[in-house]
Order: sequence, then C-alpha cells, then structure tokens
Amino acid sequence: MEHEWITNGSDGNGMAIDGLGGVRCAPGTVVRAAAEGRAALAIVGDCPATHHELQAALSAVRAGYWAELTRWPGSYWVVADNGRQRFVCGDLAGIRAVYYTRGERETPWASTAKLLGRPLVPDLPHLTARLAAGEQHWPHRTPYEEIRLVPGGFGLLLAPGAPPQLIDIAGVEPVEDSREGAERFGQAFTDAVQHRVGAADGAVGADLSGGLDSSAAVVLAAAAGPVHAVTYTDGYTSGEDMAFAARVAEHAQVQHTVAAGSLEQLPFSFPAGQPTGSEPVLEAAMYAMDAAYLRPVRGLPLHLTGHGGDIVLDASGSCWVRLVQDGRRREAHRQAVAYARLRNTAPGPYWKALKDAAALGRAGSLERAAEVLERGPLTPRSATAGWSWCRLGAGASWLTGFGRHQVALQLRQAAGDRQPQRADEFDQWAALRSVGASARGWMPYSAVLGVRAVYPYLDNQVVRAAFAVPALARRGLVAYKPLLRAALPQLPAWLTARRSKGSFTAQRIAALARHHDRLDALVSSSPLVTSGLIDPAAVRTALGQAARGQSATAIADLHQLLVTSWWLTGHSTPLEAAC
Repeated sequence: MEHEWITNGSDGNGMAIDGLGGVRCAPGTVVRAAAEGRAALAIVGDCPATHHELQAALSAVRAGYWAELTRWPGSYWVVADNGRQRFVCGDLAGIRAVYYTRGERETPWASTAKLLGRPLVPDLPHLTARLAAGEQHWPHRTPYEEIRLVPGGFGLLLAPGAPPQLIDIAGVEPVEDSREGAERFGQAFTDAVQHRVGAADGAVGADLSGGLDSSAAVVLAAAAGPVHAVTYTDGYTSGEDMAFAARVAEHAQVQHTVAAGSLEQLPFSFPAGQPTGSEPVLEAAMYAMDAAYLRPVRGLPLHLTGHGGDIVLDASGSCWVRLVQDGRRREAHRQAVAYARLRNTAPGPYWKALKDAAALGRAGSLERAAEVLERGPLTPRSATAGWSWCRLGAGASWLTGFGRHQVALQLRQAAGDRQPQRADEFDQWAALRSVGASARGWMPYSAVLGVRAVYPYLDNQVVRAAFAVPALARRGLVAYKPLLRAALPQLPAWLTARRSKGSFTAQRIAALARHHDRLDALVSSSPLVTSGLIDPAAVRTALGQAARGQSATAIADLHQLLVTSWWLTGHSTPLEAAC
C-alpha cells in the first residue's frame, strides 16, 4: 500500500483517472471506475466491487449520497464527481488517508502530505501536545504546519468557490438485538478475511501473536487458502502467548515459523537505513523486531494482521460514563464496581473517576487540564484508575513553562471543536483513528520489509458492524471480548475463553537499559528540547528510572517521545529553513 497514492495534483509520474479531470494515482494502483454523463466514480485500492455495482452507484453520486459509496468490502479511496461537487474520502479508520491544505484557487488534496506541493514543516507545539495529553483531541491535525487531515468517519466535499467541507460518512446503525449484531459482525469479518485470501495467488502471510485477534484471523484465513503464520518471541515476551500461537497454528493446520529474537532485536535500536516515514508512529521502535520475524513471509501476496481487533471487539470504561450521562447511574455503579473488584482495582477511586468524567464532559475536562498545566509544573504520578476524556500523562511532567503554555492553548482550542459528546462514541472513534494512524504510519516499513499488510478488522463494513453493537455489550465483565465468541462460534472454546494478554513491558525496560546513553542523547538533541518545549533533565530522570525497572508508569510516554524525537531528525532541513 505504501506505493499506492492518489492526488488532485499534477504529479508527472501519475496516471489520470478517466472522468475525473485532474485526479491522478500511482502507476500500477488498482482502480475501478465508472462514468455516465456528468457523474463519475472511482474506487482506488483493495475493493472487489464490480463494474456493474459501480455503474449502479452513479445514481448516489448524482444525488450526493456520498456515504453510500463507502459500503463495499475492502480498504480503498473513493473519488466522485457529479458536475457540481467533488467528493473524496479514505476509509473509516484513516489507513487510506486524505490530506489537504489551502490553495489559491482550489483545495489541494492527496493521500500523502508530500504530494500537496508545499514544505513539510513539523508542528512542534502540536507534537508536544499529543505527547502530553493524547492525540485524540485533534483528529483533523497532522504533524505538519498548515496541513490538515480528513478524520476517519468523514469525507472531503469540494465545490468551486466554496471552502472545503467535511461530510459525515460513518453510517453506523445501532442494532437492538446484540445477537443479531454479533452475527452481522461475524459475517463481515469472515468476508473481510476470506475474500482476500481467496483472491490471492498462493499462500498469504499472517501475524500470529497468540492473542485473540490475530488467532481468529488465522483460523478464518486457513479455511479459505494456504497460510504462512509468523510469530516473534524472545526472553522478555510472554511464554503463554507463544504457547497459544503454537496451538492455534496446529489447530488451523497452517505453516508456522517462530523467530527467536536476541538483544539485537530489542526496541529502540533505530538501525541505520530504517525509513523515517511521513509521521511518527510507535512501531518505528520495533523495526529490528519486525525485520526479523517477517523475513520468512517477504514477497507473499498479502500479510494479514490482527491490528485493530482491540478496538472493534472491546470497549473501554467510557461505556459506564455514557450510562451516567444517560441517567442510568445505579446500573453504571453496579457494573463499574464489579469490574474493578474482579481486577483487584480499588472500586472507590475507579467509580469517582467515572463520575467526574460524566460531570465534566469533554470540553470541561480539556479546560481543567489546561488550568492544571498553567498552574505550574506537574509531578509524575501513577494514572488514576478509570476512564478520562483527557489524561495528562508522564509527558506532561516533562514540559517547560513555555511547553505547558503551548499545550494549554491547544487544549482550550480543542475544547471548542465539534466532537461527539457521548463518552463511548467519542472514545471508540478516537481509538479507531489512533490504530488507523498506526497502520498508516507503518506503510513505509512494510514496503521496505517486502510485505503487503492488510487489516481486516479495520475494513469499513467490519467497523460499522462492530460499532453497531453498543459499547456496553462489547465490554465484558468476566469474559474477554465477548463479541468474538458470539460472532464466531466456530472458533475453539479454549481460544475464546482466554482472559489474559501478554505484555511487552519487560521487553521495553530491557531495551531502554541497553540503549540508554544513545536514547538520552537523542532526546537532548531533539527539536522538542532545543525549541524549549521539553525539559531534558526531567526526561533524563524518567528514562533512568524506567531503564532500571523502578517505574513503569512513564514507559508509554517515553516510547512516544523517543520515536517522535527520532522521526524529527529526518526533518531537520525544513525546520532549519523555517527558522
């Protein structure tokens, strides 16, 4: 997918799409198009829609029913024109991104920021705000100044003489019967996996971590064609995960290769020659590990992943905040307390956090976070249990006074933006866009490693089927990911009954210790530090503690800071030009 792109620019290496003047895509990209009169439609990417189906969809183009053009299986961009308006969108998760910016006469848009024809200047205050408060508050922002992103769940509508408009294409229709919803999800996911395997010429690759998500995908794929599954393990990863991966491979009767990693494959090595990519992603730290375990499936037609399963199969404690918002306080209290006790979490603080989130709402939570930042330095501390609209993590304690001011400004701006006000709806879309960005950001790595990654859990129709089941029904008190068992009863019970999940904390601690000095130097020279946004002494203390295993609370934020600092080294020239 890395070599697929589409733009309304004039890239000389692109090929024109019939009926859509000015739209070009990468040579070799799969394009299905139809046109009649002034109506034209193109589907670009992985989609099995037939020419007859596209011809029939031209009536929706003429009427401006844009969301109807996104209901085919697969992962693709849509471009449509009815003579009055032009519409373009990617997928709901944002893997197939659409970037845009201001132009003198028209709105330039493209699937990658570099095709917009303007300098790519990293937006340092925004990158700092994402580190301190999370990326979910700015779904339309990118790591670059003056470049916007069409958020997942929306499309871009353009008309002569009018400003660009975002159109809601989510199209989630809640089901009243959870059993019916599970059946729909099971069918949508099965189709997403098996239509790809069936269309492949030969065996396909597949991740097999041993978790529920990748295991379910492998079992379904094996029923449709030959599969070569790959698993990574080392002295720090979960032995239970490895045991489940081996058992799944035996059950599905697939070829299975296990890569035993060494110290060389630990995260944060950032080996020479590793591609930088167009945006910072956490997976950048795992490049050496990916290169090791994906080598046996290099060059296969496609590579299935379980990426996104956590989002569509599960839900967060935001579902209980939604109950409080809806006036169902007693029900929320009963479920939240039971959940906390089953997981050895103090129910009092957990319940209080949920009540506070409901009382404050999204805008109130962002305003409060801005006030906390402006009052003065933050002290690193363990996160309070319970879901929150805006959680100031360890990264917020590394901000300078200037950095706190900049982040507070952005939080206050975000408080006025239009976003879902119901906690569960806000959270599931934020989580979906986050995993979509992760998949999108990994494309340069997959291209170098010779794999064509596909994400069946993130197909539009799979996402719609999952989100149609209320978040409360997807949040299991005792069972883990109950939607999976209900949707795919053919999966072995020993798999769907699993409640544990492997952790990479020990692996990251070992990696921070091994690469400590180089990582400390990386942060110290980071533009986030040299621009006065991040205090290197505060980061040095957190890095040292984490590397010694004294505090795991900052590891996730350290991970994000390290990959962002490393990514920025690939953009030093635009930064210097901007200064």
